[in-house]
Amino acid sequence: EYKYVVPKGYVRFLGKVAELADKGIPVIFFTGNHDLWMRNYLTDELGVKLYHDPIEIQVGEQKLFVGHGDGLGPGDATYKFLKKLFKSKILQWIFTRLHPNFSFWLATNWSKKSRSQNLEKEEPFLDEKEWLFQFAKAMEQKNHFDYYIFGHRHMALQMKVSPNSTYINLGEWLGTCSYVSYDGTRAELLYFEK
Repeated sequence: EYKYVVPKGYVRFLGKVAELADKGIPVIFFTGNHDLWMRNYLTDELGVKLYHDPIEIQVGEQKLFVGHGDGLGPGDATYKFLKKLFKSKILQWIFTRLHPNFSFWLATNWSKKSRSQNLEKEEPFLDEKEWLFQFAKAMEQKNHFDYYIFGHRHMALQMKVSPNSTYINLGEWLGTCSYVSYDGTRAELLYFEK
């Protein structure tokens, strides 16, 4: 994120986000593996509440642990290393010294390459070996949450962590058309039609 430059594109989408916020509808965004350098633009300009780490939410008697999910749980050492590197203030400072035309080209191509590699290989469902499921199991040993809700995996999943705790992964709205609905007592994975 640059101090005075906004990337071209997505204006209509950002306009809709601003419209929701202007109507008093809270818009919450959890940064993930493609958003490591996101700072305060969405907050300052659109009124979006931005979270860089998972949060705990208390709703009545229920507790929810909600976040993007990147870098949590065992495994994925390469990504965890890159995340630390990309979160470096020094590296971010150096990157902002690059001309925006070059830096946006570089970032966009890096991101496209990452996405295309993930689309080419169908990621297998790992059942109880899912990293985020293992993370939820480990968390549950220390502190009970009724729901662990993440999105990083790009796979729609709903699994019991314990008799009173559920792990839900949103999937992704472009391909699986999935989302999570929470009514204050129950969270469930739902799908919409394209």
